[in-house]
Amino acid sequence: MFTHSIRWRLQLWHSCLLLAVLSGFGLTAWELQRSAQYRRLDEDLQRRVAVVNGALRRSAGERPPPGRPPRDRMPGRDDLRGPPPAEDRPAGAAQGLRDFRFTPQERTWFEGESARGFYYLVWAWDGRVVASSPDAPGEVPVPEGLPGLGGQRSRGAWREAFHVTPPGDCILVGRDARAEQAALRRLGWVLAAVGVGILALGVAGGWWVTNRALQPVAEIGATAVKIADGNLAERIQVGDERSELGQLAQVLNRTFDRLQAAFGRQIRFTGDASHELRTPTAVILTHTQSALSRERSGAEYRESLGACQRAAQRMRGLIESLLVLARLDAGDAVPSPEPFRMDGVARESVELLRALAEGQQVTLQCQLEEVACRGNAEQWGQVVTNLVSNAICYNRPGGVVVVEVGPCPDGARLVVRDSGSGIGPEDLPHIFERFYRADKARSQAQGRTGLGLAIVQSIVTAHGGTVRVSSTPGQGSEFVVELPGSGAADP
Repeated sequence: MFTHSIRWRLQLWHSCLLLAVLSGFGLTAWELQRSAQYRRLDEDLQRRVAVVNGALRRSAGERPPPGRPPRDRMPGRDDLRGPPPAEDRPAGAAQGLRDFRFTPQERTWFEGESARGFYYLVWAWDGRVVASSPDAPGEVPVPEGLPGLGGQRSRGAWREAFHVTPPGDCILVGRDARAEQAALRRLGWVLAAVGVGILALGVAGGWWVTNRALQPVAEIGATAVKIADGNLAERIQVGDERSELGQLAQVLNRTFDRLQAAFGRQIRFTGDASHELRTPTAVILTHTQSALSRERSGAEYRESLGACQRAAQRMRGLIESLLVLARLDAGDAVPSPEPFRMDGVARESVELLRALAEGQQVTLQCQLEEVACRGNAEQWGQVVTNLVSNAICYNRPGGVVVVEVGPCPDGARLVVRDSGSGIGPEDLPHIFERFYRADKARSQAQGRTGLGLAIVQSIVTAHGGTVRVSSTPGQGSEFVVELPGSGAADP
């Protein structure tokens, strides 16, 4: 669980990053303070080395050594303490060292309040201590260095600076550095304590921020589980809509809305289809049971069979419409798109419905321009048939249905306009829903299933077109279908 949790991975990463930053900052601050303290101490030591060197040169008479320079005091030489050969021994060096002394002003650097624990030692070229302060520690090893050069060293609790003179004598000045070391230790503990406190606050704050940032993920998961269990009305509560997870929650909520609407349509579709099929099935069962209950005359049998035939035809029409919608929903809407003439398809459909219009005392008027289209001509014939038959059935006696076909800026346009009773504003948004009937009693009487306009919308959408309706109650309705990618036919 620890290795697979995003929360723990983020927390571990933030903690390691904060620990590295605090460690680097603390070590850098400690090292800078240490360097500054030892630099100040080394400057004090070097100034006192210069004072001792001045006294040493004065005691030797400040005479440059005659002859060639003494042999180098290289580190690791076994003969550093041994006497050099006569030709390398500086003339007058031993006599000058025996007269080593400070002036009263120089003595104040190592005595009194300003001394602050400084001590000095002077070794002759042969390793003998020829001068030292009273408080110098015992058994101080002789520094190893080149003539004319010097350096610094730390030796336990002491910090020391030294200088090797050209004649081979060595000057060392030191001081007890335990106060500086104690200050550095205190600084180290303070930095460690502050770092631990900041790390604890950072870990706690990172945990809080991580939990708050990942809280929508838990809410998304819990909501998805509830929706999977069947509660389609659940939605994710979005806190900050501008964050990434807030935007994801909004997208998921919209998806859940569409899923709920789709499931609702499916439930209504199933219920409506069952209801539509139940009526003709009941008719068939009633007539067959009545015919089989006792002997009937031939006329009665024919009447029963005729009723069963009409019910079966209604069932067949409904089943065919359901199969068309199922194919359209499955994406098999345009199996073989081919060039066709929209005006020719409209003319054929209108001629097929002319007898129905005469029976309803409705006049059909056509205004057809030659327009070439590409798609499935049979399906577009179904679109025209459904729209025109709707306009005829819901028209008034003596009414008019106008069918227009012509080009539009984006393709072809089909317009079906009637002078019927129109569609109420409360029904207009639902007329393309499956099994929806604005006038339920009249539709049932005419045997209509309420799937015609749903099929129209599915076919038009599958071809990339649009369909819209406008209606005024008492004055009629107008359906406008536009199919893109078309144009006027070539003459």
